[in-house]
Amino acid sequence: MQRKLSTAGWVCLAILVAAAGVMPAVASAQAPPRHPPHGALPEATEPKDLPPSPSKRPGIPKDQAHGLDFLFGALKAAPDEESARHVEAQILALWSRTSSDTTALLMQRAKVAMHGQQLDIALKLLDAVLKLHPDYIEGWSQRATLYYVQNDYRHSLEDIEQVLIREPRHFGALAGLGMIMQELGDDKRALDAFRKALAVNPHLDKVRELVRTLTEKVEGRDI
Repeated sequence: MQRKLSTAGWVCLAILVAAAGVMPAVASAQAPPRHPPHGALPEATEPKDLPPSPSKRPGIPKDQAHGLDFLFGALKAAPDEESARHVEAQILALWSRTSSDTTALLMQRAKVAMHGQQLDIALKLLDAVLKLHPDYIEGWSQRATLYYVQNDYRHSLEDIEQVLIREPRHFGALAGLGMIMQELGDDKRALDAFRKALAVNPHLDKVRELVRTLTEKVEGRDI
């Protein structure tokens, strides 16, 4: 069963989807849900608080890690929206880079399948990507997105956690985490995830609006 998104959900899914390199056609023209699915997230599967980004991350070559460090600094210092979008695009390109032609081909086919809403095929392709290349960040990110639109919180959160283990600054995954926590009614954890997303990418205006709303709701004051 495919996911139905709230307005806030569309905002954050768009960020997660953009970071995964997939358009949101897989969840188009759907109305918001009234309640999260029963039993979707047992306590034991909740992602833990994330440590600061380490100097050496699994799945990220050393030269690429240095490039990302530079780009995240440039993202925080970007003087305007246009500059920030340009830096974001470079970050997304680095996250998507792979030296494996097979991985690249499987990812491209998975994107085509997701565009065509052939979600079972896309899932099998992404499973193959992660079996072949288990440290490939965007394989986890795209599969997290796919699980979300299938209304599978448990597996989406597990994959988001795998993304964040490898790249704690993945603002798309952080926004996706916040979105799921909010849908599950855990506004405190949602707020924490959204704040982490803004800490690494201060140009997420819609997430900033969600932080403002949730801060007032959780802490009883405006920011």
